[in-house]
Amino acid sequence: MRKTLAVLAISTTLIAPGIVQAKNISATITMKGFRGPPAYVAVYLTKPNGQFHSTLSVHGKKSKYRRHLRGWIRGASRSKQRLDGLTGASVGSGRTLTVSANVQDSLLNAGYQVHVDTAVEDRGEFRSDAAIQVNTSQPSAVTAGKGFVKSLKVQLN
Repeated sequence: MRKTLAVLAISTTLIAPGIVQAKNISATITMKGFRGPPAYVAVYLTKPNGQFHSTLSVHGKKSKYRRHLRGWIRGASRSKQRLDGLTGASVGSGRTLTVSANVQDSLLNAGYQVHVDTAVEDRGEFRSDAAIQVNTSQPSAVTAGKGFVKSLKVQLN
């Protein structure tokens, strides 16, 4: 019995450092007031060099309109990864959307950014409407959007 416990303790010590640690982040997107139908929204991570890393969430009912989320669709279509985000309904004028995701610790403080692309039918589209770098030195950060996004707040939980 003691040998079994000793072997288990040693193997756990050797294996545990290899386990990937992750932190939960939440991105809260507040939309500006605008006329027209609800906005299509893509929330995604980019690498420090600006290349697409992964999809966190995509919102909009009809997939044929997602091509207007240009920054996201360009990266996602070039990526060899399957789309790994969540989907949901489009986001109306003045509404708030909160997206939660687990992000590997190795991506924190490494220059990775949360980006938000938006598009509204007959009203335009905004690639990187808002973006914030993810880091532990600033566990809560807010930035203004350039288009349909009023603000983007990213928090490490």
